Amino acid sequence: MSVAVLTANGNTVNTESENVVADRFILYSEYGAVGDGVADDFDAIVAAHSAANEAGLPVKACAGATYYIGNARQTAIIQTSTDWNDAKFIIDDSSVEPDNFHVFHIASKLSPIPITAITSLKKGQEKLDITLPQDAFIEVNDNTIRRYIRYGGNQNRGAIQTDVFLLDQVGNVDSSTPIIWDFDAITSMTAYPIDSEPLTIRGGHFTTIANQAESRYTYYNRGIEITRSNVVVDGISHTITGELEHGAPYRGFLRISACTHILIQNSLFSGRKTYVTIGAAGSPVSMGSYDLSVHKANHVTFKNCTQTNCIHDTNYWGIFASNHSKNLTFDNVEFSRFDAHMGVMNATIKNSSLGHQGINLIGRGVFLLENSQVNGNTLINLRSDYGSTWEGDIIIRNSHFFPRNGLVADAVLIGGGYSGQHDFGYTCYLPRRIVIDGLVVDDRNHSTDYQGPAIFAAFNRNHTHEEYRELFPQVMTQEVIIRGLTIKSGKPYRISNNPFMFRNVRIADERISDLRKSSLHEISL
Repeated sequence: MSVAVLTANGNTVNTESENVVADRFILYSEYGAVGDGVADDFDAIVAAHSAANEAGLPVKACAGATYYIGNARQTAIIQTSTDWNDAKFIIDDSSVEPDNFHVFHIASKLSPIPITAITSLKKGQEKLDITLPQDAFIEVNDNTIRRYIRYGGNQNRGAIQTDVFLLDQVGNVDSSTPIIWDFDAITSMTAYPIDSEPLTIRGGHFTTIANQAESRYTYYNRGIEITRSNVVVDGISHTITGELEHGAPYRGFLRISACTHILIQNSLFSGRKTYVTIGAAGSPVSMGSYDLSVHKANHVTFKNCTQTNCIHDTNYWGIFASNHSKNLTFDNVEFSRFDAHMGVMNATIKNSSLGHQGINLIGRGVFLLENSQVNGNTLINLRSDYGSTWEGDIIIRNSHFFPRNGLVADAVLIGGGYSGQHDFGYTCYLPRRIVIDGLVVDDRNHSTDYQGPAIFAAFNRNHTHEEYRELFPQVMTQEVIIRGLTIKSGKPYRISNNPFMFRNVRIADERISDLRKSSLHEISL
């Protein structure tokens, strides 16, 4: 096919010519985009990316252009690097129906591979009897088993058992993404080949004119979906306008799924207004609405990112959510929250500041909080609607905790709740080990009867005696190691407002040990 493109010096060339230079690219204007912010340019944008994908050419937006995207029922597929530089994009959702489409889809040219030869898997299995054309991201499902059976106002019957992991060509499971469930039966298993070359998306200033739908769980897409591995998004920004007193929630302006090794950096996003509806239990609930969503993905990093609205403004929902993912990292971000709904394996938050919704967590592996500031109700909230479960270790290093951003609050480090009477579809755990290696708790603005920060919330106020029976027992924490803890109120820390539940937890305060060693040393001198 012959495709007319522009070179970097502005000359038009034909891709069939033998003399085409290496710095050629495609512009939206070559396919009819006006860029005046009034004419609907989406057909031209879709056509430009289609031509670029076929020719293997990058795409550039015209500097200074404003592209209007109206009520389109199609998606622009991006399979080549794209430079949106300082161009503006207006995504008008004011009349878009709920059955809407993503605006852009960053997709691989490599086709998914159905796997039928594997009929079962074991938790922790390191090798599969399979060969693949290249390393791959694997998704496996068993729809006969339900996990994450949610409890509370948004109760549901759970999700099918799902796992995602990385596999090399000869069937070795990547040790950073171990298999976390037994699969006695496999309903579906798919290999998504991992692109070896990175694809980069740069720049672009996006504005969404918000939908005006009823406040119901009719989730909107209308953003950028990423399902290709090895992608860098650099310098994108997203703002929102036109939010009313009612509206439907969004799955995410950026939605990342079925892929690995994604880096989002130097970018600006927006929290979305919180709307209320009637939940599954028949009571009012606030609907989660997100600008950033990671769903069934591995090794996703947000670096040097922030949001347009104040991270402490409770009128806006937490900006980030994740499900069924592994190895998530926030590095130098300023977001209203980190959240793992249906489990994360291994997560790191470093050099960052988390706002009014703080850190909401369930999953397994190692969770590291380092050189960061947290302003939520608790330092880390283990989500009670999913069983307050963390099967592994939590490490807190050189960080600050401001309960409720300095409002009147009593400090709790590990929050959550667990009655032991609900089946979540798995055994629930409290962290096996908690290491506090440098934490400042600024609890000076506390209630009048405050007795000092609690390491654990009360969790279950009925579980105060030996006779209490959990139908689904939670595995308790083994030890808490304290190497550095500063409490601004001057009050001592406590294990919990319900000490009976945590009576067998070992507290190893190494500061006291060091003080005793120092005293003995002085005496010996």
